[in-house]
Amino acid sequence: MSESNSATWLAHVYVTLKTVVNDPQGLAIADGLHTMGYGGVEDVRAGKYLQVRLRAASAEEAQRLAEEMSDRLLANTVIENYRCVIEPAS
Repeated sequence: MSESNSATWLAHVYVTLKTVVNDPQGLAIADGLHTMGYGGVEDVRAGKYLQVRLRAASAEEAQRLAEEMSDRLLANTVIENYRCVIEPAS
């Protein structure tokens, strides 16, 4: 792909623990919210959010690259799920 045929994209990558994996950080946050009076909170799952700026020829190619990066480095797919959302970078 030549530089002139590509655009800059922003990949929003959301990584969360799989539901079968214990989430001590989420439990601690839920306990803190309960202590603060938010009794309606039933569950909290902690995760991470990453922004990746990348060059690709199309949104589909940017999506493929973001998912490939997530599979290889950004998420531990044994215990985590991820979701990638692509948009043109401003």
